[in-house]
Amino acid sequence: MTWLRRFAARLSGTAEVPADFAGALGADERVLAVARAADGPLVATHLGLWLPEGRLLGWHLVSKATWRDGVLIVVEAVESGSAGDAVLLRDLRPLRLRLAEPGTLPEVVHTRVTGSIRSTEHRELPGGGARFVQRKVPGRNGLVLQVRADPGTDERSLAPVAAEVAQRLHRSR
Repeated sequence: MTWLRRFAARLSGTAEVPADFAGALGADERVLAVARAADGPLVATHLGLWLPEGRLLGWHLVSKATWRDGVLIVVEAVESGSAGDAVLLRDLRPLRLRLAEPGTLPEVVHTRVTGSIRSTEHRELPGGGARFVQRKVPGRNGLVLQVRADPGTDERSLAPVAAEVAQRLHRSR
């Protein structure tokens, strides 16, 4: 990091990016917190959480994050399809990140994940259920409707319901 960027980081109250950071921040990406895991640094920005391997996980794709006993557990969601204007999600296995020096990173992660959620509702459906979540996506206008099927619920049967809910939400805006 250049001396100018370090100086600007100190003035603005943002964290410095470690020298071994594997990612590539955008020109206007603001660093909010930094912590060190065994595999390398984690960097939280206004866009998401940079993982040690240098991959950005957007806040809108963090289903759940918990901080306990020095371990940050992050459940990442992937987009498994779409249904009209709704996005279907599927959760991946939790990432367990032991943080040697957590600093403010756990609080920033909690604030950003919960701050991206505008509404959430669980619905029982024939053959299962699903969670419907309206979220703000950093860098985009408006909200996105995300739908996560409960374990055992068939996504194909969920898609028409998700599309209908998205259409109703769109009309009500």
